[in-house]
Amino acid sequence: MAEKQTKPSRAPQAEAAPTLPVFDTDNKAVGSVTLAADVFATRVNEHLIYEAVKQYRAGARAGTHMTKNRALVSGSGRKPWRQKGTGRARVGETRTPLWRHGGTVFGPVPRDYSYSMPKKARAAALRSALSQRLREGAVKVVDALPIEMPAQKPLKLTHQLAGLLGRLGVEGRATIVVHEPSAALMLAGRNHPAVRIVPDTHLTVYDVLDCNTLLVQRDALARLEERLLP
Repeated sequence: MAEKQTKPSRAPQAEAAPTLPVFDTDNKAVGSVTLAADVFATRVNEHLIYEAVKQYRAGARAGTHMTKNRALVSGSGRKPWRQKGTGRARVGETRTPLWRHGGTVFGPVPRDYSYSMPKKARAAALRSALSQRLREGAVKVVDALPIEMPAQKPLKLTHQLAGLLGRLGVEGRATIVVHEPSAALMLAGRNHPAVRIVPDTHLTVYDVLDCNTLLVQRDALARLEERLLP
């Protein structure tokens, strides 16, 4: 009796760990870093990325919209005419929603649009977003970001950051991921319209996607991989 042949496994092979050069402030390579394949070389789940972005944008909504109902609209609550005997339709007050200048029925009221998302789903979405941006060539690793506080002119902070990004060849919107951002770096990024400074513990899918360049500090990269490893 012939032996039963076993079918070859069709499980997808894991991608090799990607390697990126590390640049200094003069845009010169000073080394290289090997990225974790489970974080930067995973399968991109587009629907999970969509859910994470939707959850982030919902939490950013102010939710302060409101309309006036018949109890809040200005005007008299007097009955315009008696109930019977006039031949007209019965009306209780002049600010009824059926009349002009009346209140709004079932209008929007202040509410909170934020909702929760599973922690593992958020981490998986962030891994997908990082893998996608790495394949697009939008991830750049920098050794350090030496932004110093001027003694007399604090407005020079933004000029320092703009010059640093110019030397690194960063154009357009940029998200800078650092481990422990200094006060000088936060002030410099806050006044720059195209820069977002994000600690590695607060990085979201929206921050990764809403930029042309994802600039990651070497220390923050190690912390980010440690947090996102499945």
